[in-house]
Amino acid sequence: MDNVIDIQNVSMRFIMEQERTNTLKEYMVKLVRRKLRFSGFEALSRVSFSIERGESVALIGKNGSGKSTMLKLIAGVMEATEGSVRVRGSIAPLIELGAGFDPDLTGRENVYLNGALLGHRRRYMQENFDSIVEYAELEPFIDVPVRSYSSGMIARLGFSIATHVQADILVVDEVLAVGDYNFQQKCYRTMDRMLGAGRTLLFVSHDINQVKKLCRRAIWLNRGHVMADGPSAEVCDAYLAWMKEQEEN
Repeated sequence: MDNVIDIQNVSMRFIMEQERTNTLKEYMVKLVRRKLRFSGFEALSRVSFSIERGESVALIGKNGSGKSTMLKLIAGVMEATEGSVRVRGSIAPLIELGAGFDPDLTGRENVYLNGALLGHRRRYMQENFDSIVEYAELEPFIDVPVRSYSSGMIARLGFSIATHVQADILVVDEVLAVGDYNFQQKCYRTMDRMLGAGRTLLFVSHDINQVKKLCRRAIWLNRGHVMADGPSAEVCDAYLAWMKEQEEN
């Protein structure tokens, strides 16, 4: 099997302060006096799965189930507490709205900045610049600082950059939910073309219909555990049935 992502027994724990401190001085005083109390939170618990090249896979589950944490581990934003995360190939991550953008720079400058962060030379970004801007539908605003952009404009520019850099793996979180309907449909057509070209998609969405339409496989996470992994229609139906049962109880 040609696996591009291998997740083996991955756990992710966070340490949280139980008492709120308003200043650094107050924090340090409590720390020295051993009056700070901390609690642990396990976002992921011994999760394992593999994704083959060319697969379209969705992570589904309620808020707080560990989906975004898993995406950040795969994208290399965070390091797992335990277990191994292995990725073979380049990643274009669309995990957080505006991540990698400098609000003080213009859209034009951020195109080159993001291209550099994704490992592309300036010449490559110059050759694709006009196409990126046209796709994002931002021609009149490309020389305006990004701090003036709406959330939808940021999402359009981020998606356009991510899909023009020819990465092996596209990782998409809920960021497309802020775009208008027509742009969302354009994004889904683009992802279909990428899958047809052998790219790999890892997708997170609360819209189960979109998951069924775009992804052949779904992994259902709940409180950091894998509840089901299989054909998207089957896993999504099981998840919806469980959600309905939870609401009735």
